Amino acid sequence: MRIAFFLTLFYLGLTNISAQLAQNPIIWADVPDVSVIRVNDTYYMSSTTMHMSPGVPIMKSKDLVNWEIVSYAYDRLVENDKMNMENGQEAYGYGSWASSLRYHKGMFYVSTFSATSGKTHVYKTKDAETGPWEAFSFAPVLHDNSLFFDDDGRVYMLYGGGEIKLIELLPDASGIKPNGINKVIIENVNLIFGEDEVGGLPGEGCQLQKINGKYYLFNIASPKSRWSRSVIIHRADKITGPYEGRLALQYKDVAQGGLIDTPDGDWYAMLFGDRGAVGRVPYLVPVKWEDGWPVLGNEGKVPEHLNLPDNSDCISGIVASDEFERKQNDPKLPLAWQWNHNPDNKNWDILQNPGRLRITTSRIDTNVLCAKNILTQRTFGPKCSGSTLVNVSNMKNGDIGGLIALQNKYGYVGVKKENNKTMIVQVQTNLGAKEKNEKQGIINLNDIITSSKVIEQVPLTQEQVYFKIAIDFEIDKAYFYYSLDGKKWKKIGDSLQMVYSWPKHFMGYRFGLFNYATKEIGGNVDFDYFRIDER
Repeated sequence: MRIAFFLTLFYLGLTNISAQLAQNPIIWADVPDVSVIRVNDTYYMSSTTMHMSPGVPIMKSKDLVNWEIVSYAYDRLVENDKMNMENGQEAYGYGSWASSLRYHKGMFYVSTFSATSGKTHVYKTKDAETGPWEAFSFAPVLHDNSLFFDDDGRVYMLYGGGEIKLIELLPDASGIKPNGINKVIIENVNLIFGEDEVGGLPGEGCQLQKINGKYYLFNIASPKSRWSRSVIIHRADKITGPYEGRLALQYKDVAQGGLIDTPDGDWYAMLFGDRGAVGRVPYLVPVKWEDGWPVLGNEGKVPEHLNLPDNSDCISGIVASDEFERKQNDPKLPLAWQWNHNPDNKNWDILQNPGRLRITTSRIDTNVLCAKNILTQRTFGPKCSGSTLVNVSNMKNGDIGGLIALQNKYGYVGVKKENNKTMIVQVQTNLGAKEKNEKQGIINLNDIITSSKVIEQVPLTQEQVYFKIAIDFEIDKAYFYYSLDGKKWKKIGDSLQMVYSWPKHFMGYRFGLFNYATKEIGGNVDFDYFRIDER
């Protein structure tokens, strides 16, 4: 009995210790293509949000594991038909891709690139939290570029896929330097796997750093014979090379990122891992140095726990409930919110007394993915829910508004007005017979056909209705509910088997508040609040 008692105490002690340690993933939400820097004792991180506006979120942390969004590099990437969703065009899965965050001589710099704009973009500011950000852009599109300020004052970008190139920029990084260095520095990243394995994901996601006089280049790649995201590191004594490389990590698709050190001299790699429908989530990997090379992980594995502060509440700086109540100097929308594409600012507003979000229709659309002004937030794991209260008294015939689990394979619960009557509807997409679910829930949309249909509908005879979507990322399913009084919830329709899809969308599922017209414009719906929960 005494031995069992002490074993129990010992087990409880270990449990309490592990509960106080940081856990991987450090953010269980879609925060891909991470780029991290340290400025004195503060860490900053940028990420990819593609077709969302505002874009390139900037996050801040004091401990590397608890992060909060503090700003965005831009409000609107570009004004064109794709980002504005005009003339039948859209930018799902595009917009801006992998960014590079740097700090140089008192200035913060973020670079990114966009097939949607056809340019490489650079943003800079003295204050990453308050801005303003000054914008530059230039052609051509430099894929997955890494901005780099060398000690001699020269400025470069490394970029490419498979073949990695070095190009010199102007001193302020605003454009390409005429007659500057422009050369291939690595012929094929994937040769690290062997000559028979170069047909997989071409080495991309450049992140270059200079440490103790040597240049270290991180890339993500995959061998030909199997999909296995891997970290490849090359190093050189000169930025122009020659570079020698090695496979640095191949563990559960955790890859792409770079190195970061602490004020105490500890080293980590900030990477991301593919995790199905929730998206690509950040992992922090311990690093030690051997013979001038960073060695990632513990015996080649990414640990579940880290000897860093507790991050069990890490999602609170990334997502947020919103009662839509605003004080005089409050921003219209907290930083957790992003619009799906560029918003039409004339047709949404935050109203007061009581606070609510109003979305007004301004055109006819055929389905929810075409709709203007879908206001979104990330979903998060392992389980989460989002709920709202909607007033539908000002809808017009053909209007549809509600709460969506947004990805290419979407599902929503909402209200549709037809023949002056309102119906609660649960709608979701169907995928064609060629649906593939082979790579941790990832599918290639070139192989499928999508459509949508009403799964269930219920008459609505009052002006307000409550909606909720509950998500379980352990099985990648979403469940849909409505309530007439906010107390008794009724399940509606079928569960949605969520799937992370590319090249369309190319991001984890999001909660979205929406309203669109199918017959006449000018109707509106009011959202009284949006509340998230970890269940």
